[in-house]
Amino acid sequence: MKNMTQRILRRLSPVIYFAAACLSLLLPFSASADAPTVLVHLDVNKASPRAVEEQTSRRILADYRFAWTNLARAVETDTIEPVRGQFVGSAGKWVAETIAAQQKAGLTSRHINQNHKLTATFYAPEGDVMELHDDAQFHLQVLDGSKLIYDQPVVMHYIVLMTPGADRWVIRQLQSVEKF
Repeated sequence: MKNMTQRILRRLSPVIYFAAACLSLLLPFSASADAPTVLVHLDVNKASPRAVEEQTSRRILADYRFAWTNLARAVETDTIEPVRGQFVGSAGKWVAETIAAQQKAGLTSRHINQNHKLTATFYAPEGDVMELHDDAQFHLQVLDGSKLIYDQPVVMHYIVLMTPGADRWVIRQLQSVEKF
């Protein structure tokens, strides 16, 4: 049983780590008693070639937190519904594949005490794309039914592309990297 669990975790680890990184943000107005703890700090001082406006900074921060909070809910409940419209393009595909892999393996995951340190590195002159670097830390638990099979602190680094959508900024690409 232990070897089978290890094989499943090796196969799912990139998916699980990605999901974990995506679960770190929470909108202040959507907080509830059962919402995951997601802290996000955004530094826009290094963004170029355009400076990030205060309103855009607040919106990015809130939308990123909201997306990661809902991603945590999605991987814990094995349903894509909480993140519909927040992860699009290749990031949306990754989330869908992550949840499908968990469902197939009969697993769920929890991302506990997420802490995301975002640094804006690029903000397009037209204001239509922002690149962010995310140093994410959280506690990852993987469950087989109600049985805990993995429980470790995780540090992930992501390169994130966000673009404006109809009513919010969305995560279009999310790529894990070894370091910045």
